[in-house]
Amino acid sequence: MSKSITMLAAFGLIAAVSACAPKQQEEYVVVAPEPISVEPVYTGKYK
Repeated sequence: MSKSITMLAAFGLIAAVSACAPKQQEEYVVVAPEPISVEPVYTGKYK
């Protein structure tokens, strides 16, 4: 009985330490997409 209590305490301690460990934040990069087509530019009335 004493071994099982010791093992449960050890697993509980390991679980508590791993839960409190600092998490590594994943690094991600957001890239702005290129425009599919170019907007028409106003060049005058009849051009």
